[in-house]
Amino acid sequence: MPVAPSSATKKLSRQHTRFSRLPVVDIRGLYSADERERAATARKLGDAARELGFSYVVGHRVPSAIIQQALGQSKSFFSLTFEEKMKVYIGLSKHHKGYVPEGEEVFSAGSKDLKEAFDLGLDLSPNDPEVLAGTPMLGPNVWPDLPGFREAIGAYYYAVSTMGQILFRGFAKALELPESYFDDFLTKPPSQLRLIHYPRNPDAVDGSGIGAHTDYECFTILLPTADGLEVMNGAGEWIDAPPVEGAFVVNIGDMLEVWTNGEFVATSHRVRSVQEERYSFAMFCMCDYHTLVQPLPPFVSAERPAQYESQIAGEHLFAQTAQSFSYIKKRIVAGELVLPDSAKPLASFGQEARHSMPKKEMS
Repeated sequence: MPVAPSSATKKLSRQHTRFSRLPVVDIRGLYSADERERAATARKLGDAARELGFSYVVGHRVPSAIIQQALGQSKSFFSLTFEEKMKVYIGLSKHHKGYVPEGEEVFSAGSKDLKEAFDLGLDLSPNDPEVLAGTPMLGPNVWPDLPGFREAIGAYYYAVSTMGQILFRGFAKALELPESYFDDFLTKPPSQLRLIHYPRNPDAVDGSGIGAHTDYECFTILLPTADGLEVMNGAGEWIDAPPVEGAFVVNIGDMLEVWTNGEFVATSHRVRSVQEERYSFAMFCMCDYHTLVQPLPPFVSAERPAQYESQIAGEHLFAQTAQSFSYIKKRIVAGELVLPDSAKPLASFGQEARHSMPKKEMS
């Protein structure tokens, strides 16, 4: 979709600040029929995306009852025996859905994560054209034999997906794009909801529970129940981001970094090992699999050339996922799967990459 040049063309990407805490952005204005109110709210959302890449978001319309029901069902699932949970092991799925045992996922640092998870996405029919075509990451969900689980988690997925659509419009307005710019890229996205459980660990010391990484999609809507999240600031320092009552954490992902030519940065983050049992719901909001993502004209000029190669959004998502999940890496070694030619190494985006490699290598 072509985009008319705007005043954003003249702006160079802001450097992330040396922040010490995340701002709170009230997004009630994004739901307003008043364009001026939506614009004012979008500016605040955009400022946080430029200066930190992270913010707490309040004023959303996700009902607390839906959140509590999803949390209750997650606790029920993760309290099942390991044998029961492995009946829906993600490695048994053709579409990357299901239970992720501890140690299955490994980020760029090479350490195995001290957590377990359950992954699901848009619940497509086996006869959907994308599924019949073998498009990675798209297909039917798998569900445990647990009364009420599918209904509660499905309701949460729908509610947070709806919030994600509002945020896409807010980000578009913050970037001085048409408010509906991203709508055409959200017809059947491989947006993934991850239910995460960190077991209580009384022997935990101050270390990494999830390795430093950026999120591969456009942005993430996160709901944690306890401390542990850390975010890298503009000076390369790790900053605590504890839960805030009634708030989601929203952070920029790789695809918005590419689309905005670095105007928004996919800020690196990690989870510190903590003794307390912790649950976390991460909704990774993505555009359609086949979307061509490249720096948009308003963010490219002679003074600010394109810093990123074009990406097929879904290929990037699949390649990054494939490099971090053990069961997929085994399939690649066996010749059952092949990485896309465009595959980039893990940690190729965000502040971690900027602090660990020369600028000329960032493309």
